[in-house]
Formats: sequence, C-alpha cells, structure tokens
Amino acid sequence: MIRVLLTAFEPFGRDPLNSSLEAGRLVAAGPPAGVTLEFAALPWAFGDSISELRRAVDRFEPELVIATGQGGNRPDLTVERVAINLDDAVRRPDRKGNQPLDQPVVPGGPAAYFSSLPVKACVEAVQQAGIPATVSHTAGTHLCNHVFYGLAHLIATERPELSGGFARLPYLPSQAPGREASASMSAETAAEGVRILIRSAVATLHPPPVGTVAAPRRRSWLRRRSG
Repeated sequence: MIRVLLTAFEPFGRDPLNSSLEAGRLVAAGPPAGVTLEFAALPWAFGDSISELRRAVDRFEPELVIATGQGGNRPDLTVERVAINLDDAVRRPDRKGNQPLDQPVVPGGPAAYFSSLPVKACVEAVQQAGIPATVSHTAGTHLCNHVFYGLAHLIATERPELSGGFARLPYLPSQAPGREASASMSAETAAEGVRILIRSAVATLHPPPVGTVAAPRRRSWLRRRSG
C-alpha cells in the first residue's frame, strides 16, 4: 500500500466552493485501490499553506504528494510541470490580506523546480479515460504556484525519497455562470481524473510486478457551458 497525501485549497474570496476541495473530498471518500490516502485542506494564505502542507507530510509520512488547486481559467485538468520561486499576488490578496509582490517563495532558493511526477504519463492516462487533460508549464504566481514550489523545495532539501507535484482543476458547473471560463467540470469527473493521476504516478514510481494485470479504465466527460 503506497501512502499518498492529497491536498486541496479551502474556498477563497466570496466563493463558497473550491473545485479542488470538492473533488478532493470525493477522492478521499473513494480512494484508488492499492493506496492509503490522507486528505488535507490547505488555507488560502501565503506562508500558512506551506506550513500546513509540511505538517501534513510530517504527520502522515507519505511516499507521494498530489497537491491540487482551482484553475478557473482552465478548461481541463492540468498537471503542472514547473514551479517558480516567485510570489506576485498582483490580482488579489490572500484571505489574510497578504499581497506579496515580486517576492521569492523561499529566499535564496533556486529559480525553479521541475515536478517530480511523471507529468506526461499522468496526463496521457487521464486523457485515455476520456477526461480532458493537458500539461501546463506555469501555475501562475499566486497560491497554486506558492504551494507547488514549497512542496518541490521540501522534496529537494529535506525529503529526497518523496515524489510530488501539482494539478489544477476547472470550475465546477455551479461556479462557471457569469465568469470568463469557457468550460467547467463536475466534481465527480475531476475526482476521477485525480484518481487516475494518482494511479499513474504510483505505477510509474512503483511499477507493479511482472504479470500484474492493470485495472480497466473508466470514462468520464467534461461538461461544457452552453453559449
């Protein structure tokens, strides 16, 4: 049984929902076979989110961490490839009113880290299940990137045995009306995409014994907005 930590963000701003949180709760209620899964909701705040992530890692001692966040401008599940050492919350402050501009996530840290997930293999596995997914080369400069970089720095400096990365999920259908999003995804579809991502990462990082038969893939669909 592979120990997996899954994280999501709490709702922020005036929105009572966060797609990563809703999908994460479904994954926690029905985790992929062969893994022991711990789920943690991170605060939507600079500094506090990384601190809570570290506490969850110390508490659970996972072998794999999948951090997720809401990507409302994304039409599909995106697996992030690069985390950059930059906080630039030019568009909005966090829930505490913090609004760092042109600040490093980790002072003195490397400019960037690559994800330690098999990014392309994970995306391909999700696509083959009928769920739209792409590789993304930027998680922006707000809290998604903040947590992604914090996780990557933790792996690089303190936990080299750990693998992990970040994925962003589209708005839920109930969130999309009135926004600039071109598509939305149900929590159930997003959750299945995350399950497949986890299974793909585990299979690549911990290949099954020769002769093991893979479980059949299940299909889900993206729900697009009309108009």
